Amino acid sequence: MTLITVIGRGHSGTRAMSQTLHDSGVYMGEPMNESWDLIPPDDMYEACRVLGRKVKWKGGLEWDWKELLEGEIDPEFTRLIHSFLKTVLSSTAPMRGWKIPETTLVYPWIFRMFPEIRYIFWIRNPRDCILGSHVTDDLHDFCIDYPETDNERMKRAISWKYQYDLVKAVPRPRHWIEIRLEDFVLKQDETLARLEDFLGIKMAKIPVKRDPIGRYLADTGLNYYDFFEPAMREYGYEMP
Repeated sequence: MTLITVIGRGHSGTRAMSQTLHDSGVYMGEPMNESWDLIPPDDMYEACRVLGRKVKWKGGLEWDWKELLEGEIDPEFTRLIHSFLKTVLSSTAPMRGWKIPETTLVYPWIFRMFPEIRYIFWIRNPRDCILGSHVTDDLHDFCIDYPETDNERMKRAISWKYQYDLVKAVPRPRHWIEIRLEDFVLKQDETLARLEDFLGIKMAKIPVKRDPIGRYLADTGLNYYDFFEPAMREYGYEMP
């Protein structure tokens, strides 16, 4: 049995990866919604809150995740995750997985529960990623503290940074690949070849559109924050 999961903030284009995995013969659980998320999400949302209560906010844009990395995993979290993943974990398919963006919020404990998963870290230019609203925009909804703001774009930007930093704080899994949405769209064949090497299966080629790339260029609001800089430089995005 091989387990696969896709992590990455909402609106990073993870639906394209979930559809690709499904069309490549990977069982992605059921039912799924139009975004190719495993649903219903309620147990995952509650698992996020159980974990979120263990996060210590240090002020500003810094958080302490030591308890997530070293402390005991809450038994209620384990129960909720097994409930959410019941169709995936009970399947007899040799290749199976799931996608829902909130997995990123619980990634430290998912990694500890399932260290042998094939992890696909999905990345998109944060300037595009924060243009649309997502359920993870307000981290308070998942019991995570952050600087108070009434600015919706700022909330999204902080959520983006939190999730990026959280992923980076976890020790690198044995099976790990990073995929940029921009490469999947503009260099699909090359990106699928990387995924085939990573997963050991033939990958299906789904239709893709170029319009999700660079949408921020036509945006009239604020879409860049200084704290994006380290990630943007790391992944080769053009700096303003």
